Amino acid sequence: MLASAATAAVTVTNSQLLWNYRVNTSGQTVAAESFNSLADGFIAGPLTGTLGNTFWTASADGGLFAQSGMLSANTAFQTLNFTFAPGVRGVAGNIFGIDAGFNVVPTIVNVSLSDGTAFESFTDSASDFIGFNSTTANISSLSITVLDLGTSGNVWSTINNLYVAVPAPGAAALIGLAGLASRRRRA
Repeated sequence: MLASAATAAVTVTNSQLLWNYRVNTSGQTVAAESFNSLADGFIAGPLTGTLGNTFWTASADGGLFAQSGMLSANTAFQTLNFTFAPGVRGVAGNIFGIDAGFNVVPTIVNVSLSDGTAFESFTDSASDFIGFNSTTANISSLSITVLDLGTSGNVWSTINNLYVAVPAPGAAALIGLAGLASRRRRA
């Protein structure tokens, strides 16, 4: 099932093919974090990493937990938060809910951005995808919350791949050259 929605200048989709297309046709490229390099277990503080020129931070009240390439909130029904610096024009992931044994369970996930854009979807697979693309403003945060369907017991907000849109290598070089040229003119 494919779905797409739009709020202002942000487009939301659950098609990874469509999200990748939008990123690539906007002169950017996809950078991915699989979380496979994380040691399994509890992570007390925020977790940080880089994707291209973007620094990301993951956090949740009560900490985080990593298992087999999945990253989740350590506490059931807690929001899993990501921040990006600088902001990005596209962010996506394989987003779903798990039980205490790290088994994917049917749930409803609500994924929202700092500007209030939100997308709610039923998920029941580790390959379920949700992606956002912005044409006007940078996305500085993404939050993932799971809802209690009353059938699975406790559910943890989980992601197993994080994707961001970053400037293509040639575009980044051109931006750098433009910055140098503008400084040179002012001198």
